[in-house]
This record gives sequence, C-alpha cells and structure tokens, in this order.
Amino acid sequence: MPFLFPLLAILIWAANTVVSKAAAGVLDPAAISFYRWVIAALALTPFCLPQLWRRRRDLRPWLGKLLVLSLLGMVLYQCLAYYAAHSTSATNMGVIGSLLPLLTLLIGACCFGQKPGKQALLGMSISLFGVLWLLGQGNPQTLLHSGINPGDGMMLLGAASYALYGLLIRRWQLPFGPWLNLYLQILLAVLLLIPLALSADSLAIPAQGWSMVLFAGLASSIFAAYCWMRGLASLGAERTSVFMNLMPLCTALIAVITLGEPIHGYHLLGGGLILSGVMLSQFKPRARRVLLEEA
Repeated sequence: MPFLFPLLAILIWAANTVVSKAAAGVLDPAAISFYRWVIAALALTPFCLPQLWRRRRDLRPWLGKLLVLSLLGMVLYQCLAYYAAHSTSATNMGVIGSLLPLLTLLIGACCFGQKPGKQALLGMSISLFGVLWLLGQGNPQTLLHSGINPGDGMMLLGAASYALYGLLIRRWQLPFGPWLNLYLQILLAVLLLIPLALSADSLAIPAQGWSMVLFAGLASSIFAAYCWMRGLASLGAERTSVFMNLMPLCTALIAVITLGEPIHGYHLLGGGLILSGVMLSQFKPRARRVLLEEA
C-alpha cells in the first residue's frame, strides 16, 4: 500500500516539528542542523558506502542535480525550520507546512508550465486567504503594518523549497535507487552545512539535547525521508504532497500534549481555509480527469 509511506513520514515529521520547537531553547539551530545529517550519514555509511563505491563512475553526470536536491530538501527546508522555531509556534509551523501542495501547484505552473484549472485557482485563493488569516492572527490587515513574523516567513520559504524539491526529484528520476539516492543527498548536505556549523555560537550538545539530535538524525532524516521518497516515486509529487494536509492536525495535537501550546480560533479558521483550498485544488481536477477517462 503506497500511501502508508507518506503517512508514516508525516507522523514522524509532525513529531519532529515539535522536537524542533523544543530544541530552540536547548541547541543552536546551526548545530542541530549539522549534527542530524552527520548522524544520518554515519548510520547509512556501512550499508550504502559499498554500493556508492561500485557506482562511483555513474555519479559524475548527476552530481549537479544531487547538489540542488540536497540544498533544497536537506539544507534549506530543515535549517529554516530550526531557525523558525525560535520565533513561531510548533502549531504555526505545522499549519504553514500544509501549504506544500498549494506551493507545488504554484511552482509547477510558474516553472514547468503545469497550468492549474479554474478550480485549482479558486482553491489557491481560498488557501491564500487562510494563510493571511493565520499569519495576521485573525486580522490580516495587521500584516500591512507589522509584516510577517520572521519564523512564519522562514517556514513559508522552507515549504516552497521542499515543494520544488518534490517536483524536481520526480522529474529527474535519479538512477541510484531510494537508499543510495538518500545517502548521496545526506553526504552533500553535511558538506554544505560545514560553513553554517562553523558560524554557530556553540556546537555543544547538552544532555537533554541528545535525544532530540538522535530523533532528528535517525527517525526524521532517514526513515521519514525514505518513506517520503518512496511516496514520491510511486504516487507522484502532487498526490504525495496531499498527505501534508495531516501535518497541522498531527503537529497541533502533539504540541498541545507535549508543549502545552494553546490552540486559538485563528488557527482553526486559517488552517481550515488552507486545507479546504488545498483539497479543492488537488481532488476536484483529478476526479474530473478520471470521469473523462472512463467516458
């Protein structure tokens, strides 16, 4: 059942969003961004390095694309989330993450000529209003005066980065298989993050930070990422990204239970509008295509 892969990924990533918020008061964001991929690389090396050595001659033509994917999916998206956690809530991070299907449609239309239909455009408009309602905390007009919370802005940028990652990994069809593909991107992420790690105020991991780093490095970086790539390979970028609809619900529930974060009315209305717009954009056009094919 292919849908189980993205579903498991979402559950783990929802928990990791809460872990990212909890880590904001424990670890330097540059440190956890770097260590999570170092741990993931060390865990995968015994299994993937022999295969990488055998395929080393096939690697050169794909290095540029692998570098782009690593930058978008492993570095930008994850780093921005850790920095965003310092100035926004885990609930907001989860709700903004649910924009990924909408951003996938927008980037697909702008960059790859995938023109959305009328219903998709309507869905985008509804979701956009939901975003403004959420970011304005129930009063979108305040955005004209105070602007967007820096953490929310970073999450929006990170979600856009991951939406582009999903589109590119589906289009490029890298020939290395899911595990080696993941391992290569992780190795490149470690290299890309070295300058950021060197700029950290402290790379020390306190006692209470080890569980966070290990969860990020093993569960979120390896198992969840692998499940997501399996979903992308079998379902495609747009169908897989629909599972992001579950992110705000799962994240909010975990945040309420573990961090005691309050849920406000603007979360419910803004999140509901975002998800309604995403559902309209995703499911209605697909249902119409199925009917046309059957006819």
